[in-house]
Amino acid sequence: MEPLLPPKSEAARVFALSPEDFAKWLKSKSDAELARIEYDWPFWRRADQVPPARDWRLWLILAGRGYGKTRIGAEWVRAHAEADGNVHIALVASTATDGRNVMIEGPSGLLNCAPERSRPIWEPSLKRLTWSNGATATLYSAAEPDSLRGPAHNFAWCDEVAKWDRSEAVWNNLMMTMRVGNNPQIVATTTPRSMALIRRLKADQDTALSNGRMEDNADNLPESWIKAMRRTYDGTRLGRQELDGLLIEDYEGALWSRALVEARRVAVPPALRRIVVGVDPPAGTASGEGGDACGIVAVGLGEDGFAYVIEDASVAAATPEIWARAVADCCARVGADKVVAEANNGGQMVASVLRAADMGMPVRLVHASHGKVARAEPVAMLYTNQRAYHAGVFPALEDELCGLVVGGAYEGPGRSPDRADALVWAMTELMLGVRRGEPSIRLL
Repeated sequence: MEPLLPPKSEAARVFALSPEDFAKWLKSKSDAELARIEYDWPFWRRADQVPPARDWRLWLILAGRGYGKTRIGAEWVRAHAEADGNVHIALVASTATDGRNVMIEGPSGLLNCAPERSRPIWEPSLKRLTWSNGATATLYSAAEPDSLRGPAHNFAWCDEVAKWDRSEAVWNNLMMTMRVGNNPQIVATTTPRSMALIRRLKADQDTALSNGRMEDNADNLPESWIKAMRRTYDGTRLGRQELDGLLIEDYEGALWSRALVEARRVAVPPALRRIVVGVDPPAGTASGEGGDACGIVAVGLGEDGFAYVIEDASVAAATPEIWARAVADCCARVGADKVVAEANNGGQMVASVLRAADMGMPVRLVHASHGKVARAEPVAMLYTNQRAYHAGVFPALEDELCGLVVGGAYEGPGRSPDRADALVWAMTELMLGVRRGEPSIRLL
C-alpha cells in the first residue's frame, strides 16, 4: 500500500476528517473563529504557498496558469499592510488596467481576499489603496518606468513580470525605491518566459525561487478545464511554460530555437515512403555496460519530399540488450526499413548487439568524423528551409536540439545530446545522403 500524502493545507486536512472527528473540530472552534475562517489565509493556503523560511530579498514565483499566484501576492501584501500601518507598498503590473483588473479588483485580488469590514479603500484616480490603520499600496504600470522615480517603499508585489515590455528599466527603478524599513522585500509572481530579467533574477543569490504547476491547485480548478488544457497543450512549449511553469530557454547561438521547432510541428504526417531509425548508442556499449542514454529516433520521408520525426524511443541507463530491444521494437512499430547507428562507441559491438535483437533489417554503421554540433548544422538548415517537421510533440528531444549551440558547445539537459544525435543520423540518411534508385531534383 502506498503511503498517504500529507494534506496540501490545513483546510484539506480538516475536510478529510471523518464525520465524527469533523464534528469534534467544529465544537473546538468558537463562533468568532468559524466566522473568520473564510478569509483566514493560513487555513486555506497550501504548503507551497508559504513564504520561504530563509532570508530573501526577492521571492520569485514561476508557476503555471491557475496555480494561485495572484492569491499568494495579494495575501502577502494584505498580511504586511494589516500588521503595520506605516508601510508603503508598490504594486507593479504590466499595465494599469491589468493591475486594477487582477491585482486589486480581481477574484483573488486585494479587495476580495479580505472580509468587507477590513478591506482597504480603493481610490482609482490616485491608484492607491489605503487600509484603516494607515498602510498604503500604490499601483504602478510597467509601461511607465519613470512613474517609479521618487517614491519609497517597504514592500512590493510585481505581477506577470515576464509580460513587462520595458522590464529592465522598470525593475531598476523599482529597486531604487526599496529603501524603507529594515528588510525591504519584493514578491514577483509570473508565468515564466525566457527573458534577460527573469534569468538574472533567478540567478541572484538574494532570490528565493518557487515553481508550481497548474495541477498543484487542482482542488480549486474545474477538472474539465484541466483535462482540456492537458489534451490541447500537454508536452508543447506553450503547455510546459503556461501550465507547468517551466522556464523554457533559448540559448544564444543555438541551431534550433523554440519558435523554429513550434513552427515545424504538424499533427499528422503525410504518407511516408521510407522510415529510418537513427541510433546513438551509449558510451558504455564497447565495454558491455549500460551508458547514460541511448538515442533512438524514427524519421520518415514523406511523399511530399520532406522529413518527419515520428517517434522518440530513447532509453536511459540501459544495458546493450535492453537498448537493442528498444531499437527493434521501435522499428517494428513504425515499419522502418533501415537502422543507422553511430559506430564510434563500440564499432562492430554495436552491429552485433543490434543483430542479436533479431530485427531482420539492414543496419548501417556511420562513423562520426565531426562533432555533434557540426553534424547537426546541415540538419538544422532543413528545419529553417521548411523541409523537416515534427509529427507530434517530443519534449526531451526538443530540449536537446535547442541546446546545440554553434561553435561546438552543448547547453541543453544532460551531459550529451543523445536523442538529438540519433535524429541527426536519421535525417542525414533520409535527406542529405546519397539515394540510389530514387528520383531526385537538383537545384542549379
